[in-house]
Amino acid sequence: MGASGLLARGPPPSPVWVTYMKYAILGLSLVCLAMGAWATASVGDYGIYVSGGAGGLVIFVAILTFIVYGGGIALEKFSPNNFFRIGFLIGYIFSIIFWLSGWAWSASVAGVWNSYTRAIGSSRVSDNNPYKQLGAALAVCAALGAVVWVMAIVNLVMFIKACVADENNPNAELGNIKHQADGYPAAASYPAPAPAQPYGAQPQAYPQTQTYPQQPAASPYGQAQPYATQ
Repeated sequence: MGASGLLARGPPPSPVWVTYMKYAILGLSLVCLAMGAWATASVGDYGIYVSGGAGGLVIFVAILTFIVYGGGIALEKFSPNNFFRIGFLIGYIFSIIFWLSGWAWSASVAGVWNSYTRAIGSSRVSDNNPYKQLGAALAVCAALGAVVWVMAIVNLVMFIKACVADENNPNAELGNIKHQADGYPAAASYPAPAPAQPYGAQPQAYPQTQTYPQQPAASPYGQAQPYATQ
C-alpha cells in the first residue's frame, strides 16, 4: 500500500511548515554556494599546494539542491501532474548523501587550515592569506551544510509519510478502495434478485378465494319462549 503512494503522481499533501523548510533549504544552499565559490577562488595560485575540492563539492551539492527542491516547488505550483514522486524521492536521497559528504569534507579541511593558522599565530596571518580565507569559508560551509543536511532528512521523512498516508491514492492505508468510472452510480447493496424463469414457462395461476358474507353466529340456546300467564 505504501509503495503505490510513492509511485503515484502529484505532490502529496503536507503541512505548510514543510514548504517553508524547503525555502529555508534553498536559502542556506545559496549561502553555501557563495562560500564554496569563495573557498575555491581563495586558493588562486596556491592550488598546487592547497586543494579546493571541498569547496567544489559544496558548489555541486548546492546546484543539485536548486534543481531538486526548486524544481519540486515549481511543479507543485504550476504543473502538479508532472510531479513524479519516485523521481523526487531519489533526488531527496541523493541530496542527503551529497550534503553529508560536503559538510563533513568541509569541516575536515577547515579544521586543518584553522589549526595551521592558530599554530603560526593568527596575529601573524593577514586577512588576505589564502589559508585563513579557505579555512573560514569552509567552516561556514560545514556549519550551514550540516543544518541543511538535517532539514533534508526531515523533509524526506515527511515526504514518505505523506505519500504513504495519501487518501487520494486508491491503495492508501484506508484500504483497497475501487473507484468506479465517472458517470456510473455507485453499486448499492440490494437483496439478491429472484432466479429467472426458464424459457417457455408460464406463471402458475392460482384460483382466487371466494369470499362469502359473514353469517351471524347462532345462539347456543333456543329461542326464548314467552312465559305462560296464569
